[in-house]
Amino acid sequence: MTSSPPVDARLYRDAIGRFATGVTVVTVHDGTHPRGMTANAVTSVSLDPVLLLVCVAKSARSHESLAVARSFAVNVLGADQRELSDYFARSSADEERPMGGWPHRPGGTGAPILEGALAWFECRVWNWLPGGDHSIVVGEVVDLALERPDGEPLLFHAGAYRRLGDPL
Repeated sequence: MTSSPPVDARLYRDAIGRFATGVTVVTVHDGTHPRGMTANAVTSVSLDPVLLLVCVAKSARSHESLAVARSFAVNVLGADQRELSDYFARSSADEERPMGGWPHRPGGTGAPILEGALAWFECRVWNWLPGGDHSIVVGEVVDLALERPDGEPLLFHAGAYRRLGDPL
């Protein structure tokens, strides 16, 4: 068996960046601190049971909190929530103010639900899989809401935030 040459990580990142994604903030409460992290590696998995997955960097502060809490929420951001996304994308999020002062409320599992999200999904961890420098966390959706059905989503493409264009 021959091994293939290693893939250039920068080229991979640039190429996968051409796949447009929505922007979310994954939130968790580990019993001590509420935390959030911006994530676009979120995917619907199944309708029976209702499952979704998130990929979480092992180096993220939220990784350990998620392992302890065993529940989380995925908050789908609107185009008007870029500042919120930027805040939770920083690894140095303010520890002094819960959730950086962003308005939120606890969901049924305790995971923070962000005010103003287009939609949110509250999940219990259903499976935890290795994924290189990330963990693939499959969550069973236990509650959800479509808060702003006509809201425009915040998108990410080619390393920049985007908005929806004209329908094709």
